[in-house]
Amino acid sequence: MLFSPTGLPECLQEWDDLEKDYQQIQDTHRLYRQKLDEVTRLQNSCSSSIARQRKKLRELAASLEEYTGKLSPEDVSAIEEIQDLIKDRPDVFSEMEAFLPKKNGLYLTLVLGNVNVTLLNKQAKFAYKDEYEKFKLVLTVILFLFSFTCRFLFSYRALDALFNFLLVWYYCTLTIRESILISNGSRIKGWWVFHHYVSTFLSGFLQYYYQSGCLYRLRALGERHNMDLTVEGFQSWMWRGLTFLLPFLFFGHFWQLYNGMTLFRMAQLPECKEWQVVMCGCSYLVLFMGNFLTTLGVVYQKYTDNRDKSKHL
Repeated sequence: MLFSPTGLPECLQEWDDLEKDYQQIQDTHRLYRQKLDEVTRLQNSCSSSIARQRKKLRELAASLEEYTGKLSPEDVSAIEEIQDLIKDRPDVFSEMEAFLPKKNGLYLTLVLGNVNVTLLNKQAKFAYKDEYEKFKLVLTVILFLFSFTCRFLFSYRALDALFNFLLVWYYCTLTIRESILISNGSRIKGWWVFHHYVSTFLSGFLQYYYQSGCLYRLRALGERHNMDLTVEGFQSWMWRGLTFLLPFLFFGHFWQLYNGMTLFRMAQLPECKEWQVVMCGCSYLVLFMGNFLTTLGVVYQKYTDNRDKSKHL
């Protein structure tokens, strides 16, 4: 409710109340900054302790390997137990470090600088991951509609340039978001990240440069050689029911193979003398091989995990 003073006494009383609230805000903010400093000290202490533990565990493991002489059964059992515990420690440390600030990788350092991108609680991590998946879904639909419009409805140079710009922005943004997710402990397959680097190179530079260079010749000849664009499949398992997604994934993968083969056949035409066509074809083939083999690997891994779980039941 808004304050509506009816006289000077009410204004003075309101000012006194505001002064009390102001002092309380200052005290709360001072306490907040103290807690931040305390959290920073705890983070640095924990990171240093983990690094020291890892170093000592490596030295201890190397020392235990040197004991190859005759040992009593009790000593052998104790050494094996210690070695098993040492093997488990890196996983525990990785889970701890997922909630601790860490130095950015080369890519994030070049793009963002030395900025802390670590999310400090599970709720924030889940919210960022969920927003990342929604971003991919929405932009994939938009790009699909955009490519359909450029291919079948309108054929304007400005619209095609805008579509290429959108592709570059999408894949660049995707690589940044995935790097942040990896810094926060996400287990994204390395190929998917590399796939988006290749896609950035493919969609942003080769296609645009090739189409710009060929524009005058194509208009002069009255011909048009549109380069097929593939829409990224849903490669993150954001929905359950892998068997439902597999046909769509493999269709997208073989569509990339088809694009690559089409570009290679285009490169063999006498009127095609641009090296960008061959490079685009190679990029599509790399995408197909990486996507297809990685998907098969994930399917086999999930099949093996489910089979092992059923054996233990």
